[in-house]
Amino acid sequence: MSSETTPDVLGAPYVRRDITLPDDAEGPVVATLVSRRAEHPTDAAVLYVHGWVDYFFQTHLADFFVEAGIDFYALDLRKYGRSLREHQTPNHCLDMTDYYPELDEAVRIIREEDGHDRLLINGHSTGGLLAALWGHDRRADGVYDAMILNSPFFDFPAEGVTKNVVLPAAAALGARRPLAALNVPANLVYGHSIHKDHHGEWDYDVAWKPIKPFPLFAGWVRAILAGHKRVHSGLDITAPVLVGCSTASYKRARWDAAATTSDSVLRVDHIARWTPAVGRNVSLVRIDKGLHDLVLSPPPVRAAFFDAMRTWMGAYFPTGSTRRGLPARPSAELLQKTASPPA
Repeated sequence: MSSETTPDVLGAPYVRRDITLPDDAEGPVVATLVSRRAEHPTDAAVLYVHGWVDYFFQTHLADFFVEAGIDFYALDLRKYGRSLREHQTPNHCLDMTDYYPELDEAVRIIREEDGHDRLLINGHSTGGLLAALWGHDRRADGVYDAMILNSPFFDFPAEGVTKNVVLPAAAALGARRPLAALNVPANLVYGHSIHKDHHGEWDYDVAWKPIKPFPLFAGWVRAILAGHKRVHSGLDITAPVLVGCSTASYKRARWDAAATTSDSVLRVDHIARWTPAVGRNVSLVRIDKGLHDLVLSPPPVRAAFFDAMRTWMGAYFPTGSTRRGLPARPSAELLQKTASPPA
């Protein structure tokens, strides 16, 4: 299913492997596994799974894990980023389990072909929802050891009529006409908050991660709502999980500077509400002034999230560098408190 490694668009030291998957109704399907090795051989690896209208470009996240002595892998899911083909509907799926084959194959490559004994799953937003669902369904297989979810998409940012009428109606439509386009106002605020051409600091491929998101289709809404229902009913992930999110949400459709200090995509209180439903050993850290993707937040804010991850990993996914200078097991108070950026 996977090919040999070739150079990645990010350049050395990143390489990629194409994962060939069974055709779907739109034709040939591939996923892409990007990787970067740590300086010294290690038995530990991390697999990063991106969000919706997204792909892997966050090289400073890879820096964090590699410097901790962990080999880094990132999966561009089918119909996203490196894996998107001209004949495909961007970012579309009919069921969250559609992505299980590439997750399973990526994990097989990491563990069997590349010889890693320990694996951390790191999912962002929709990738966090996917990681949680997959993690529950694979919990008995022993293929991963811990999980970090960055602003996981556990609920739609909707209330009232939209939540109780419009979304269920869209899901019902999705059962009959999965490619029915939904007339939903595009959220430009988040893209403006992170891209260097607007109010952010990041440069990325806007063909793969456009400022104006790809269209929403009824079948996708149906798939996401089904995933949310499973989370809300309670998952049973037995491995330790760290969930991170901001302390505030930005709910306006128009730009304001407050969007640079809050989550302008999801409702962070929804994330906090559903975090305990994920599993048995779950910690929540809320990052003051964090953006939706916490690692794309301004430097002192993302440093606070990296510090929180480093502390948690010292207890639940230790490596040589995460052990140095850290307590053997941080207290529950430390893990649960809201992290603030350094002054």
